[in-house]
Amino acid sequence: MPMQPNDNEPRFREGDLVSVLTTAPLDGCLDYRAPPGGTELGRFVEVPLGQRKVMGVVWGAGEGVVDPSKLKSIIRILDIPPMRREMREFLSRASTYTVTPLPSMLRLATRTSDLGASKATVGIFRLDGLPPERMTPARARVIETLRNCKGEQFTLSELAKRAGVSTSVVKSLHQAGALKRVERVREPEIAALQPDHQIMELNEAQAAASTALREGVAAGEFLATMLKGVTGSGKTEVYLEAVSEAIQRGRQSLVLLPEIALTSEFLKRVREKFGAMPGEWHSLVTQAQRRKVWRSVAEGTAQLVVGARSALYLPFRDLGLIVVDEEHDISYKQDDGILYNARDMAVLRASIAGAKIILASATPSLETWVNARSGKYRRLDLPARFRDAALPEMAAVDMRQENLESGRWISDPLAIEIRSRLAIGEQTLLFLNRRGFAPVTICRACGHQIGCRSCDAKMVEHRFRRQLMCHQCGATTGIPTVCPACEEEGKLKPIGPGVERLNEEVKQLFPEARIAELSSDSVSSATAFRELLESIAQGEADIVIGTQMAAKGHNFPMLTLVGAIDADLGLNGSDLRAAERTFQLMHQVAGRAGRSGLRGLALLQTWQPDHPVIQAILSGDDEGFCRVEAAEREVAGVPPFGRFAGIVVSGTDESRVSGFAAEMVDNSGILSRVGAEVYGPAPAPIARIRGKVRFRILVKAAKTAPLQAALVKWRSQFKIPFGVRVSIDIDPFRFL
Repeated sequence: MPMQPNDNEPRFREGDLVSVLTTAPLDGCLDYRAPPGGTELGRFVEVPLGQRKVMGVVWGAGEGVVDPSKLKSIIRILDIPPMRREMREFLSRASTYTVTPLPSMLRLATRTSDLGASKATVGIFRLDGLPPERMTPARARVIETLRNCKGEQFTLSELAKRAGVSTSVVKSLHQAGALKRVERVREPEIAALQPDHQIMELNEAQAAASTALREGVAAGEFLATMLKGVTGSGKTEVYLEAVSEAIQRGRQSLVLLPEIALTSEFLKRVREKFGAMPGEWHSLVTQAQRRKVWRSVAEGTAQLVVGARSALYLPFRDLGLIVVDEEHDISYKQDDGILYNARDMAVLRASIAGAKIILASATPSLETWVNARSGKYRRLDLPARFRDAALPEMAAVDMRQENLESGRWISDPLAIEIRSRLAIGEQTLLFLNRRGFAPVTICRACGHQIGCRSCDAKMVEHRFRRQLMCHQCGATTGIPTVCPACEEEGKLKPIGPGVERLNEEVKQLFPEARIAELSSDSVSSATAFRELLESIAQGEADIVIGTQMAAKGHNFPMLTLVGAIDADLGLNGSDLRAAERTFQLMHQVAGRAGRSGLRGLALLQTWQPDHPVIQAILSGDDEGFCRVEAAEREVAGVPPFGRFAGIVVSGTDESRVSGFAAEMVDNSGILSRVGAEVYGPAPAPIARIRGKVRFRILVKAAKTAPLQAALVKWRSQFKIPFGVRVSIDIDPFRFL
């Protein structure tokens, strides 16, 4: 591929000092000399760094801090499209907002191996010249195949197979001069999407929302839209119309999904709509596929990419639309490594690119809801389900009135409804957001609870795997028969339910039922998970038992009953977003019922039926819930009306970690000067993970405070002790 010009970017002549941002874990850019022929801003280059060769991007003119005589030259310019100015600005601003070193952001944007390698090629055979002197039936079939191929290209094996001959026949024609062999890039290009391949049937509300979104894309300017639609209202069909408009305008689109498990069903809908598959970007995509998608995006040939949160960092050539589906989902928050919220970074990227962004959800995050209420975002609503489907009836089961025997978790009212569904061939979903068999194993002799050796967390029993597992670090051990504390045998007892334990109860109560379990522990791969979803959709299970994975966008036509086993589980603790998450999760899981015209029912088993959140869920007054929640947070000055930053100081030496955390708080005057309040340090709720002790500091500030700049200045005044790590999380979601 010939190197693409980098229009309107400053050029540097051979020998000029240039600043190169590398993927190496350094503080910033390094100076090099421009190579023979010069270079331009944004070019991907290979540079020497010590004894290694690393990839980087020409970021600007050299600063001249190092003695010019000691500077090395850029080794070579990589034959890939340069990083556009818009992308460089996005990485810079994302780095500043998340308090993340810029080289780390560049690594996030180049998570593909061998980007600088030349594209692999393969030989293609075409007709060339006169027929051979000696014609055989086999040779004639090869020539006839090529004459009738209508531009289709064939490798040696492909042509031989199509013509029904051996590869030696094709080779002999090439040697005789009747065929020409040319080189073609081995990686096939992503197929072109056809915006008018399928015209979707839309109801009145969908058509109105679709028209508004298409007009917004056509306008070609930044605009954020909250697309709020009840579960089953057809939000996907509506925003795919906006994708169609972007394709017609020659601009690229990105659709972010919260879970890989949702990708398969969504891709089928895209193929039906546009007649071809989009580019995919998530952890299960091979390196060869990632390289193809990365290049296609940069070259502008990929019209649509569907992916997980990291797809936001692909080098789009002309990004016209971003869709964040299920925008409320906590999966968009990256909480290890580079800490960022993909929803917020998507809004930033769209604003820089002059693109439209659609934030779609049945239960929008409070941040998005408040932005729509204030007029910062446009709001579009889909208030009813598609066609003749109705929203499920919601009801509570007051567990205080249920006299369940020990080891039982399914109430009598729920069991009666399950039996009625079994009798008429409809499906039930039992929802419990706890993996494994039991969350705690306790000794009935001494009261000891078995915990993880490396973390301050209880070991969760996974009876199917015959092991105890720590859900913080992943450590496992066999299920003991002797208490490790008092050494009494036969006294260990599992306490509380997980989905595996619920599975056992379902088998006892409904032995005739076909059961499927939807959790991250129950399937071995994404492929197996997709096959399981398909089998459930086809009616091959009577009762589905699932964790929160079961609540995310799945469409099971025969599912009419949802039972939430412990609806108040998420209300425990002091999490800022506990009420919001519980409300969202219960609404999403209830929304799996009655999606195809059959009557749906959702029963919430609760010990707190009078809790305001439970009452809001039962009433269906999501707007009222958001108004109350927003008012409470505004009075408290917490997100989305204030700012939080979570600082975690960790290490193996507890005294060193706690001492340094205290030193940081004692010297936090820089933060006080911007009006920030500092709380802590205090041991984290899970104070030890993977053998490292953890102390938390919480910084609270006004929404307009220059918090990030103050945090950087505050951190820079300390020399971090050896073996101690300081992590800063802007807008934290978890406080463990």
